[in-house]
Amino acid sequence: MNSIRYRDEDLQLRDGTVLKSRIWSPQGNGPWPVLLMRQPYGREIASTITYAHPSWWASKGYLVVIQDVRGQGGSGGEFSGFNQEASDTSQTHNWVRSLPECNGLLGTYGFSYQGLTQLIAEEGTPPPDCIIPAMTGLSEDEHWSCEGGAFWWHLGIGWGLQLAAQKAQREKNWKGWHEIRENLESKKYLYNGHDLLEKYDPEGMAHKWLNLSSSKTPQWKTHKPLSSWLKKPLLLIGGWWDPHLKGILDIFEKAKKAGGNPKLLIGPATHLQWWEGAQRTQLDFFDSHLKEKNKESHFSQINLWNLTTKGWELSVQNKTPTWSLRSEGLASINHLEGFLAPNSDLEADSEVNLVHDPWRPIPSIGGHLSDTAGEANRYQLDIRPDVAVFTSDPILKDLRLEGIPTLFLETNCDRECFDLFVALSIIPKAVENTVTQLSTGVLRIADCDKGITSAREIRLQPILATFKKGDRLRISISGSGWPAIGINPGKSKYLCEGPSPNCLVTTISLLLLNSKLKFESLISS
Repeated sequence: MNSIRYRDEDLQLRDGTVLKSRIWSPQGNGPWPVLLMRQPYGREIASTITYAHPSWWASKGYLVVIQDVRGQGGSGGEFSGFNQEASDTSQTHNWVRSLPECNGLLGTYGFSYQGLTQLIAEEGTPPPDCIIPAMTGLSEDEHWSCEGGAFWWHLGIGWGLQLAAQKAQREKNWKGWHEIRENLESKKYLYNGHDLLEKYDPEGMAHKWLNLSSSKTPQWKTHKPLSSWLKKPLLLIGGWWDPHLKGILDIFEKAKKAGGNPKLLIGPATHLQWWEGAQRTQLDFFDSHLKEKNKESHFSQINLWNLTTKGWELSVQNKTPTWSLRSEGLASINHLEGFLAPNSDLEADSEVNLVHDPWRPIPSIGGHLSDTAGEANRYQLDIRPDVAVFTSDPILKDLRLEGIPTLFLETNCDRECFDLFVALSIIPKAVENTVTQLSTGVLRIADCDKGITSAREIRLQPILATFKKGDRLRISISGSGWPAIGINPGKSKYLCEGPSPNCLVTTISLLLLNSKLKFESLISS
């Protein structure tokens, strides 16, 4: 790869804005198929936090183009987020295909922001020949900023401040850059991040989304890919501990409805830590569609990593059992008292009172939203008296659970608003003090009538896990998950942010009579 060469080139858009790209060329004279990534973090980085360096892709026979989007890196103009990308994407594709080294074939790749830039374009724009969007989504609400009505506190604030720091650097505002950096390193951003966003990037996406999340009449935007693009060869990459996984599943369903034949790969990954082999898988997909090697038969439609057996499997959407929550009222004070009963058992009318103390909120660990994303042992959390815990009997035979864990539960509360933070775990057979968390989910309830019982539905992060004979299944419920989500103050007039004197002690009553845990299909279609 020492002989791989690169150069920078400019593209002048219709409005006069100049976009800067870095182009890596293979050995020889070409022409070659092109791999394009459009990103806001600097073409020098080229998403190497999760992807092989562009020189590696070039060494495999591809002309690699990494472009700074409008207003970022070396490109001109003002950065306005996703709203700018449809037009800029269309013009970039036309330019890339006109490069003398391009043989006319174009593939796109990238994750997160770079994932969405692959999917939106102006009407009538010819599609790429193949597309590999990873860890992205179309809804700015459900796939980019909120879950169950709760803003992604740690993730949303942190990402917004990263973009704000880039803006400060671009403007040579060194004082602002250092203030943001110091707040991120000291974790103070969890308390004053909202103020920092308002100060340094008030028009930015994160600040806008944060304000929308607490609005009574939010105007959320959902982006719409062209149907002709969704019909092209499409490999969608997700991670079990990535916050955008539901967005990837949504794109898969939309591609199917458009008449496409998308491939789906969900692996043991957080947003920034992927699995070994991810690069080779993408290279094989590109080779099969851009080099006429006819490898398409090697790609099954849905490939999933099993979280407990630690291996790849095909999707098998079998019917799974349902469970109900049981307790004599002590499930929060005694972590062994609450019971997860099979659906064949008779339901019992009982109530568990859960007290949320904002002075000592339940910390979020592991999962897809916390600052320690990934697999986690939550044993120490489950023995706290402000967590209601419900555990099944040992599984009698191997049980494969694939899909979206969904908890149905009736509640009432002594405050105007509250949160339900739910975790699903496996307790391995004969392993002491180990509760391996597999999935989490949250529901934020606002403007509720105090003391009035209402039905709730909490959808957790999708999973695939096999429970072996002797393992046990557990559901844990708390009134907080800090700092994955902000602290609910119990009063609608205050924002859900960091712990503050405005936050009230809240009693949440879990009414178990009609409770149910079920697994909904990973893909609704």
